Amino acid sequence: MAFLSLKIGLFLSLAAVLAPVGAVGQDQPFLIGSSVISEMKYKPGFAHFDYVNPDAPKGGDLRLSASGAFDTFNPLLAKGQAAVGLSLVYDTLMKPAEDELLVSYGLLAEGLSFPADVSSATFRLREEAKWADGQPVTPEDVIFSLDKTKELNPLTANYYRHVLKAEKTGERDVTFTFDEKNNRELPNILGQLVVVPKHWWEGQGPDGKPRDISKTTLEPVMGSGPYKIASFSPGATIRYELRDDYWGKDLNVNVGQNNFRNVTYTYFGDRDVEFEAFRAGNSDYWQETTAARWATGYDFPAVKEGRIKKEEVANPLRSTGIMQALVPNMRRDLFKDIRVRQALNYGLDFEELNRTVAFNSYKRIDSYFWNTDLASTGLPQGRELEILQGMKDKVPPEVFTTPYTNPVGGDPQKSRDNLRKAIGLLKEAGWEIKNNRMVNTKTGQPMSFEILLSSPMLERWAVPYANNLKKIGIDARVRTVDASQAVNRERSFDYDMIWNVWAQTLNPGNEQADYWGSGSVNQQGSRNYAGIANPAVDELVRMIIFAPNREEQVAAIKAMDRVLLANHYVIPLFYRDTYNIAYWNTVTHPAEFPAYGLGFPDAWWSTSAK
Repeated sequence: MAFLSLKIGLFLSLAAVLAPVGAVGQDQPFLIGSSVISEMKYKPGFAHFDYVNPDAPKGGDLRLSASGAFDTFNPLLAKGQAAVGLSLVYDTLMKPAEDELLVSYGLLAEGLSFPADVSSATFRLREEAKWADGQPVTPEDVIFSLDKTKELNPLTANYYRHVLKAEKTGERDVTFTFDEKNNRELPNILGQLVVVPKHWWEGQGPDGKPRDISKTTLEPVMGSGPYKIASFSPGATIRYELRDDYWGKDLNVNVGQNNFRNVTYTYFGDRDVEFEAFRAGNSDYWQETTAARWATGYDFPAVKEGRIKKEEVANPLRSTGIMQALVPNMRRDLFKDIRVRQALNYGLDFEELNRTVAFNSYKRIDSYFWNTDLASTGLPQGRELEILQGMKDKVPPEVFTTPYTNPVGGDPQKSRDNLRKAIGLLKEAGWEIKNNRMVNTKTGQPMSFEILLSSPMLERWAVPYANNLKKIGIDARVRTVDASQAVNRERSFDYDMIWNVWAQTLNPGNEQADYWGSGSVNQQGSRNYAGIANPAVDELVRMIIFAPNREEQVAAIKAMDRVLLANHYVIPLFYRDTYNIAYWNTVTHPAEFPAYGLGFPDAWWSTSAK
């Protein structure tokens, strides 16, 4: 869901006070927004975000593509495949600014307030906030949205598990009460809550039957956002149309944004076919994720003639830590032994694959917060070392003696050496090669597992990896399924190994329990794909969430990074430190991108619009 990728946080660095709206509780002021680590850039009454073009014309079309298919417009339900672009239909309580690091401002809510101990948070809704049918957005809608998202979606239930209750505390005020104090992130993650209309979902559909928010639906849903679902073909296309009557079109956080009259998504079952549609001019924008194609696949007339522009942009990754990895499922006995997992990393020759598949354009990931200042490096020192020494009996001893590094290949000798090390680790774990097969010394069972992929484009990496493992008798099979089947199997942990990407903000918090916490191991729909249940990790997650200041939080994050790496829970893969984008001259963007994003599609506009 969209709010997870936009997660923001707060260390009670004071935000700008929203002067006219009064106070709540014990004279706690309402704030126009919140900030993590710096003073907020925008003050009460600001006109618009600096990175937008306030005079951007409205009109024209934006044609985009998507992979797979969709079968529901229900934005809260963890069933089916929700249509891409639904965030255009719904507003959230707060909206992030892409030119500030971890800062958000009021959207549906004009203000946010909380006591010093952060035992609750109160949002005051804007009086002018309306649903598409003209009815006001109410505290009852917010309460309904929280209750239903916790009831129907295990992932968000875990995310909001510390929200004890929500209640109406004023005509436009809704107060969330927490089951613990000083969890400073909770007010802000509530600002990302997708708010749906209670009266619409509890009403009757066009067939005269009551709607049911616990089920998938292809009835065009109603929201409070700038767009409505105008037309669709089930699973294939969906067109969103800009609402002329959108209540928030002149709001400062929206000025210069939501510029396209129509936004249309067309679905494709194959990524290569999807690119050909872009190349043929049937879609306007493309984010390239294949290094080989970026290097050699744009030698065609539209690029040479300047009708398609190519750009490499670092901005979106400046605030994102990436862990892309092959993830063995420790719910399977095969992967419970740390030596087995470590051996599987020695079977990956990244340098050779990077050269032959990707024109040496990728970098190997060596941290769960790769490419950010939160990544651990060298040996632990200072407060980070103190934290780890306090749990010395719970973490691998290498944490204190050996900085984490991935195996290095790239030539036949190094590759052979790495496979020998893998064989040695497997021998220690009770495995041996017999008749060219890696078998368990006690049971005689061969080592065999399936690598589950959701896209054929990943096979160019996974198949050579599986073939390399076969050299030491490991039967690793690559299986690619459609996106819907992949999601369902991931939700139920029905896999041996998957390919996954975790994207971290620079303010990690409550979601870490969902990623790595013991409480999420058996919670279907969680993102603890590896099946991690480690008391040290649990303790570090709580230290991150309840850190009293930024310094303590960073120390705990780096300590957790070291513990995760030392346990070899995943086989780290690779990533780029830039976004590769291409787009037709039918669309354009402001002169400069925001510092931490692309402003896409919100701040872009059609060149045909007047």
